[in-house]
Amino acid sequence: MASPSLMDTLFQRSLDDIIKGVRQQQSSTESIFISKVIEEIRREIKSTDLRTKSTALQKLTYLNSIHFIDMSWASFHAIECISSPTFSHKKIGYLAISQSFNESTPVILLISNQLRKDLKSSNEFEVSLALDCLSRIGTVDLCRDLTSEVFTLMSSSKVFVRKKGIGVVLRLFEKYPDAVRVCFKKLVESLEGSDSQIVSAVVGVFCELASKDPRSYLPLAPEFYRILVDSKNNWVLIQVLKIFAKLAPLEPRLAKRMVEPICDHMRKTGAKSLVFECIRTVVTSFTEYESAMKLAAAKIREFLMEDDPNLKYLGLHAVSIMAPKHLWAVLENKDVVIQSLSDEDPNIKLESLRLVMAMASESNLVETCRVLVNYALKSDPEFCNEILGSILSTCCRNVYDVIIDFDWYVSLLGEMSRIPNCSKGEEIENQLIDIGMRVKDVRPELVRVGRDLLIDPALLGNPFLHRLLSAAAWVCGEYVEFSRNPVELMEALLQPRTSLLPSSIRTVYMQSAFKVLIFCIHSYFLQKEEMTSETSTPAFMEEKSFMHESIVNLLNLMELALGPLSGSLDVEIQERAWNVLGFIELVRQEFSNPLIRKEANLEREKVIASRVVEWVHDAFSEELGPVSVTAQDRVLVPDELVLKENLTDLEAICGGVELPSPGSFSLTSPYYGESAGFSVSNLQGEEDSEPSTESTSLLTEHRKRHGLYYLPSEKNKILANDYPPANDPSSGINTNDDTEDLVKLADQSLVSKRKPNHAKPRPVVVKLEGGDAAPVVSKKPELKDDLLSGAIRDSSSKRKGKAKHVILPDSKENLAVGEQPNHENPSSRRSQHRGHGKEKSKKSRGKKNGDGREDDGEKEREKIRDHHGRHKSRQRADAPINVVAQTPDIPDYLL
Repeated sequence: MASPSLMDTLFQRSLDDIIKGVRQQQSSTESIFISKVIEEIRREIKSTDLRTKSTALQKLTYLNSIHFIDMSWASFHAIECISSPTFSHKKIGYLAISQSFNESTPVILLISNQLRKDLKSSNEFEVSLALDCLSRIGTVDLCRDLTSEVFTLMSSSKVFVRKKGIGVVLRLFEKYPDAVRVCFKKLVESLEGSDSQIVSAVVGVFCELASKDPRSYLPLAPEFYRILVDSKNNWVLIQVLKIFAKLAPLEPRLAKRMVEPICDHMRKTGAKSLVFECIRTVVTSFTEYESAMKLAAAKIREFLMEDDPNLKYLGLHAVSIMAPKHLWAVLENKDVVIQSLSDEDPNIKLESLRLVMAMASESNLVETCRVLVNYALKSDPEFCNEILGSILSTCCRNVYDVIIDFDWYVSLLGEMSRIPNCSKGEEIENQLIDIGMRVKDVRPELVRVGRDLLIDPALLGNPFLHRLLSAAAWVCGEYVEFSRNPVELMEALLQPRTSLLPSSIRTVYMQSAFKVLIFCIHSYFLQKEEMTSETSTPAFMEEKSFMHESIVNLLNLMELALGPLSGSLDVEIQERAWNVLGFIELVRQEFSNPLIRKEANLEREKVIASRVVEWVHDAFSEELGPVSVTAQDRVLVPDELVLKENLTDLEAICGGVELPSPGSFSLTSPYYGESAGFSVSNLQGEEDSEPSTESTSLLTEHRKRHGLYYLPSEKNKILANDYPPANDPSSGINTNDDTEDLVKLADQSLVSKRKPNHAKPRPVVVKLEGGDAAPVVSKKPELKDDLLSGAIRDSSSKRKGKAKHVILPDSKENLAVGEQPNHENPSSRRSQHRGHGKEKSKKSRGKKNGDGREDDGEKEREKIRDHHGRHKSRQRADAPINVVAQTPDIPDYLL
C-alpha cells in the first residue's frame, strides 16, 4: 500500500470526525464504515510525518477500546510515537502501548531504552507517562532493567513523580522479587514522611502486599499504629484498618492496642466509609472485646435505619459477618432483617435472605421454610429461585443435619416443585434420590410425593422440572413396593404426554415402568404359590392382590406404549423398548389360554417364566446406597501392578489378528421387522463351532507374560447397606401468611441454643466414612509469591535488627528480647568451650612441626584461651538468668 500523499495528510480525518461518523451510522452500515476507517488508518500510519502517524494511532486506539479492533500490527508505530520529542505524540504512543502490549508482544523489549530515557527526563509529565506505562505492561526483563531508575524516582523532590514511583513498586515486586532488596527500605522510610499524598501511596502499596502475605509485614506494625493514631486522612485510615485486619490474627497482642483507637474513630468520625471499615475490622478480627462489639452493633443499627439503600446493605452485610459468633446482634436487628425481604433493592433482599437462613435451626426450620415459601410465591422469578436455593442448601448442609422430620421435608420438596417460577429441578432431583438412599423409612412418603408429581400433566411442559420428573420416576420404580396402587404408577409412567420429555428422561420412565411390571408379576406368582400351598398371605400381599386379568392388562398396556418406541431413532430408547418387548413375549405365554397349549409345554414355559421373573426381581431388589466422592481414591493399587509401563509388545503379539472395521456394522432401517430377528442361542453356537485358534493362543500367551495387567475374573460381591429407620410423618403445617411469625420464631430460636426435646427421635442418616463432600485441594502458593515473601522477610529482619532499640527505647520487654536472642543453658556453653579447646589441642598435637618451640607456644596459647573461656562461662553461670517469654515469630513492638 502506498504512503499517503500531501493531500491525504492535509485532509486527514481527526478522532472527532471518526466518533461523529460512527454515531451517524446505522447498525447495518456501522461495520462497513469501520472497515473503511481501518483502511485509512493503515495508509496514514505509514507516514513519515509524526503528526499524521500519531493521529492515525489515536483513531486506532479508540476503535480498539470501543469496538475491539485488533491493533497488534501497529506495535512498532506506537514505539515510533513515544520516541517523538513532542509531548502530545508521546502521550498517544504510551496510551497505545499500555492498551495493546503484553508479555508476548515481539517488540516489547525495544521500549526499554526509551522508558529509561523518559524516566530520567526533567519533565515530570513525561516521567509520569513512562511510570504509568511500566505499571501496566512491565515484564520481568523491563522491571529488572528499570529498578534502579524507579528507586531514584522514589526520592524525587517532586511529589507528583515520587507518588507515582511508589505506586510502580508494586508491579516491580510482583514481576521481579529481587527489587525488594533495593526498594523496600526506601518504601518503609516513606511511611515516616509528613506529606499525606506520599503516605497514602505507600500505605496503598503495603495494603496490597499484606493481602498476599501479611506475616512478612508484622515488623511494620508500629509504623501503621502511628499512622492510625495521627493521620486525619480517611482513605489512609481505611487502608491501615485493612492491614491490621490481616495482621491481628497472626499476632494476638496487637488487638489490645488496636481496639481503643478504632473505637475512637467510630465515635468521632462522620465519614460512613471509615465507620464501616472500623465495624468490619472489629467484627472480623477483634471479636473477643465485648465493648467494641457492642459499639459496632450500635453503629450497625444506625446503618440499618438509613434510607440510603447502599448504607442499609452495608449494615446487613455487617450483621451477616457478626451472626456466626454473636447471634445477639442479629436478635437486636431481626425486625429490620425480616422487613428487608420485601425491599425493592435486590441486593438488600439477598442479604436479608442469607441472614434469615443463618437464623434457621432445628426448632424453627419448619416455620421458617413455610414463611419463605410464601415469600417465594409472591416474588419475582429471580428472587423466588434464590429463596428456593437457600432453603435447599441450608437443609442439606452436613448431610441433612438440621432436619428432624424427613417426611415433612420430602413433602416440602414436592410443594416447591409446583411453584410456578421454580427452576431448581436439578437440585430437588439430587436430594430426592439422595434421601431415598440414605433414609429407609422415608421411602413410603417419597413414593407418594413421586406419584403426585408423575400424575400431574402440567409439569411435563416445564423444561426446568424435567430432571425432577426423572427423579420422581426413578424413586417410584426403585421403591415400588411402598406404592398403594402400582397400576396407577404404570399408567402415569406410560401416559402419551411423556413424548414431551427429552430422550434421556424417557429412558428413565421406561426403566421404571419395567420395574413396576416386574414387581406386579412377581407379586402375582407369589400370590399363586400361597394359594396352592394354602398358607397365610402376607399383609402387604393382601393389600396389593393381582388378578390374572390385571396382569394381562398391564402387559397389553406396556406393549401398546412401547411398541412404537421400538422404531425410535434414539438407540437408548430403542434398546430399552426391545428389551421390555422381548420380556413381555416371554412372559405372555404364561398368561395365555391354557386349553390351547399342551400340558408339557405349559409346565415347562411356566417354570421358565417364573424363574426369569424371579431373577430380574432379585436384581432390582438389590439396595442402592450413597457412594462417597472419594471412594475411587481409597481403592488401593496392587504392588505388583505397574500402570505406567508401556505395552509396546502387544502390537507385535497381536499384529496378525484382523479387527473388524468400525463401519462393518450398520442399520439400513431404524425399523425392525421379522427379517431383522435372530436367535441368540444359534448365533452363539455358530461362534463356538468356529473358534479362532490363532487369536486365542496369542492372547493366552500375552496373558501369561503380562498377567498382572489383567483384571481378575471373580467379581466382588456388593454388600447391601443396612439403613436406619426413620420417624413417622408429622402433623400438618399451618399456612398462615404473616411476616411476624418469622420474627417470633427468630426471637425464640436465638434466645437459647439448647436443642428442643422432640417426641420422636431424629432418624439416623447414613453417612459415609470418607465423607460426602469433595476433598478441598489447597492451592500451592506461586513461586513468585514465595520469592517475594522471602525477600521481604530478609529486608525486614535486617531493618528490625538495626532499629529494634530505636522503636521503643523504654520497653523492658523489647530490650530483653533484643539483648537475648538465644537463651542457652550455661552448662551447655561450658561444655562447648571445653570440647572446642580439646579439639584444637588435638589438632595441634597432630601436627608434625619441625620446630618444637612453635609447638610449645601453640600449647601455651591454647591453655590461656581455654582458661579465659572457662572464666567467662563461670561468670555467666553465676549471673542471674532473666529470660523474658516471647513469641517465636515476632516481638511485641507496641507494648
